[in-house]
Amino acid sequence: MGKYVSVAIDGPAGAGKSTMAKRAAKELGYLYVDTGAIYRTVGYHMWLMGIGPRDADGIRRCLDDVNIEIQHQDDGVQHMILNGKDVTGEIRTPEMSKYASGVSAQKCVRDFLLDMQRAFARKHNVVMDGRDIGTVVLPKAQVKIFLTASPEERAKRRFEELTEKGEKASYEKVLQDMKQRDKQDSERAIAPLKPAPDAVKLDTSGNTIEQSVSEILAIVRRKLG
Repeated sequence: MGKYVSVAIDGPAGAGKSTMAKRAAKELGYLYVDTGAIYRTVGYHMWLMGIGPRDADGIRRCLDDVNIEIQHQDDGVQHMILNGKDVTGEIRTPEMSKYASGVSAQKCVRDFLLDMQRAFARKHNVVMDGRDIGTVVLPKAQVKIFLTASPEERAKRRFEELTEKGEKASYEKVLQDMKQRDKQDSERAIAPLKPAPDAVKLDTSGNTIEQSVSEILAIVRRKLG
């Protein structure tokens, strides 16, 4: 791992990983890497090209045309640049979330993005969140945390998030999608969602974001001594 510190935060959809990881990274002065956004960007490219999330051959053929850059701008948001265009807003829809889940289950996509994610950790202190950071991407991370919360709690958070953005959503539909996504992520053959053996499990049900972030920071400081 060299001289840099890696904090790996994994967990199911809607566990609040991005929000909490982003805040923890800011407190620690580390670089925040949202790997879900990277996968969504690949998914978005495939969607633009009219390639289905299960079309492994089509996806493999199109990967050569994918050029992804990550820019951390003054607004603190990780901006995703796909072939020169900022697609940060476009990749954040519920449809793209489901699409990306299918696309990211393809081995060729995971291999394609693995080097990119590891390169970040070689050059920076990072807080990286995703589904398989502690198990696959950064198995030697000094700190591994598995964030979870009940499906109902996670659906409630996601529903409120969508409503705040002015998007039409129903709680029942969000909950149904959440459970389907959990099943898809934990049953997939490649890099299924599961805690690393040495990960600290943190259930954030009933927590405010502030409480969860301070629990994350306490774990990091304890692990780093």
